[in-house]
Amino acid sequence: QVQLVESGGDLVPIGGSLRLSCVGSGFNFSNYWMYWVRQRPGKELEWVSAISTRAVSTYYANAVKGRFSISRDNAKHTLYLQLSGLRSEDTAMYYCAKDPNDLIYSGWNSRFQRGQGTQVTVSS
Repeated sequence: QVQLVESGGDLVPIGGSLRLSCVGSGFNFSNYWMYWVRQRPGKELEWVSAISTRAVSTYYANAVKGRFSISRDNAKHTLYLQLSGLRSEDTAMYYCAKDPNDLIYSGWNSRFQRGQGTQVTVSS
């Protein structure tokens, strides 16, 4: 069955950097758009970034544009999110998610399957 396993979350200082990883299994990873989403304390899930099947296209929420970078290694079935210039408001549980439809961009929906998450805490 489909599994998404995130890792890399940590406690980092303001202005710090971190790289999150997500390994996918149980599906043809290279055929799916992938997403990063996050849930900040007391807030709803919010979309962070998306990447196309061959990484030709990437999209970012305005809140992270210029600071976060999404990438993927299809040979390793792994999705990445490079976080830099971290702010206290970036503190959240970060999840990776897969598009339910292969080869097309459906646009983020909170019902998409996602992993168990990895916690990023930005402290002053």
